Amino acid sequence: MFRLKTLFVAVLAVGAFSLPGTVPKANAEGATVIRFASLAPAGSAFMKVMKAWNRSLKKQTENRVALRFYSGGSQGDERDFIRKVRAGQMDAAGVTTTGLGIVARPVLVMTSPGLITEYDQLERARTELNDRFAKMFEDGGFQLLAWGEAGKNRLFSVNKFARPADLKTGRPWAWKDDPVFAEFITVIGANPVRLGVPEVYPGLQTRMIDTVPASAIAAVALQWYTRLNYMAKENFGIIVGGSLIKQEKFDELSEVDQKILIDTSERAARALDGLARRDDDRAYDSLVSRGMIEVNTAAYQAEWDAAAAKARKNLTGRVYSKSLLEAVEKIVAGK
Repeated sequence: MFRLKTLFVAVLAVGAFSLPGTVPKANAEGATVIRFASLAPAGSAFMKVMKAWNRSLKKQTENRVALRFYSGGSQGDERDFIRKVRAGQMDAAGVTTTGLGIVARPVLVMTSPGLITEYDQLERARTELNDRFAKMFEDGGFQLLAWGEAGKNRLFSVNKFARPADLKTGRPWAWKDDPVFAEFITVIGANPVRLGVPEVYPGLQTRMIDTVPASAIAAVALQWYTRLNYMAKENFGIIVGGSLIKQEKFDELSEVDQKILIDTSERAARALDGLARRDDDRAYDSLVSRGMIEVNTAAYQAEWDAAAAKARKNLTGRVYSKSLLEAVEKIVAGK
């Protein structure tokens, strides 16, 4: 049901990005530099992966194409990323579905409450609907380089909870540009507190918020867990994201270099998927060992499902079409 707006945290060896084959020599004008915005801190494992991707990209294009990273949210939040790319101040960005949804709003169906809860469901959905979404991004002036993911969504809270009604008196966080989780919170009768990602930790400190949707990886990486006591044992979704580049910038590259950029990005993303899944499990176990209290919400699954179904209905026609929602539902069901 819940989705997170956060970082893709994992560790990846440089060799995983390498691709075979030869390409034409670099031209006299030098490298095409792609300015890439990210929320990830400069010294994070995620940025180490990005730098490894850049080394591979430069090698495979023989220095014709290079990435220049602007990390740590130095370019603002995801809405700022998209705005700056459109204005020509940035060229590309790594974003979650919040950023993707600003370009192509219907993509938010991927995080529709209670819809995609397992990795195999997500893999099928992004594979079968890739062309449909890619066209939406192109219409918005962007090229999708690769999909990404960052673990399983869980509900974390300062206070004990088990059923939707327990959140009514709380102060749950919803990202400023996130209509999906905000709608779910509204359906269960709570008032979402709209903040940007950098404001979440201070918000937990001051008790401006007391409940957040997150993955175990993010709760550890962003230190949110130090201000939280309870964690849902059951996951309610998969964190979805991706990398986008401005179409005009992409078109500056030769067909050979376009293919290398997409191939290296895709290979990096898939390697990160595997590591994110592994590390999310490890982070969950680590939180339990540190004293985080597991909450079994399964006893009230019918209540959670009912709230999710109502939220999905309310979002239909406003965020995504009924036909798109039905298409994802069929894919999830394996039909």
